[in-house]
Amino acid sequence: MVGARRIRLKESRGERLFGMGNVALMLALIVVTLYPLLYVLFASLSNPTLLAGHRGLLFGPLSLSLEAYRRVFENPMILTGYRNTLFYVVAGTTLNVLMTALGAYALSRRNLLLKNPVMFLIVFTMFFSGGLIPTYLLVGQTLHMQDTPWALIVPGAITTINLIIMRTAFNAVPVSLDEAARLDGANDWTILFKIYLPLSLPVVAVMILFYGVAHWNSFFPAMVYLRTRELYPLQLVLREILISSNVQNMTTDVSSGDVFAIGETIKYATIIVATAPILLVYPFLQRYFVKGVMIGAIKE
Repeated sequence: MVGARRIRLKESRGERLFGMGNVALMLALIVVTLYPLLYVLFASLSNPTLLAGHRGLLFGPLSLSLEAYRRVFENPMILTGYRNTLFYVVAGTTLNVLMTALGAYALSRRNLLLKNPVMFLIVFTMFFSGGLIPTYLLVGQTLHMQDTPWALIVPGAITTINLIIMRTAFNAVPVSLDEAARLDGANDWTILFKIYLPLSLPVVAVMILFYGVAHWNSFFPAMVYLRTRELYPLQLVLREILISSNVQNMTTDVSSGDVFAIGETIKYATIIVATAPILLVYPFLQRYFVKGVMIGAIKE
């Protein structure tokens, strides 16, 4: 309103202290979360000999060196793991989002036969599963997917919680749009891809983020189902380097006394190489994150 007086509310002392406490807590959480990543980055860029003799906190590279990264990218298994992981992420996430959207669309139909019993059975899988051995027998022997890329993609095509989130988002689409589209002759495929998915882009972005990160970080299914090393994802190669300390093929030209030192920087460099892509992609999807997740928290 023009001419209205601006009312300025004065904060009480307690409110100011509360705000300062929140800021201090958030800064502390940022430091606790960010510093370990910075430590790994600084260590990967440090001189191996100096790093081996360093103790305590690290606030910068010790004599900047890219030797660890050179050795990491010269390892053929790293490049093979990268290629395999990119395939698993792209193919797996595409299948995940497609199957989740199809399931969510069907369950959002108000005239779906046995809708409530079907939804109960789906939710039931969140709490109970057949276990590792029956799953292994199903995937490996019945479906004959053992030692194939499909063993890492097909069995987890739909995650129950993501299906519920997308179904809730589809339920929020006005029924009038559905009815108008059907009057114009649209079928279910057209309604899904031309109306529901475009109106649910925040949720789709969150699904891509959830499924993509899950595929990128996954190593246990590969460890169970894969035997051929050429099919290993990057995380399984990373596990070998970090847990099994398998850096011999990257330190063949190093004297025995320096193997431990260069091996440590190689481990840190491998962590950065495996983590950097997700850190670069996340900011582009972050703006959809809160909105997409909150849609699944709204009670119908």
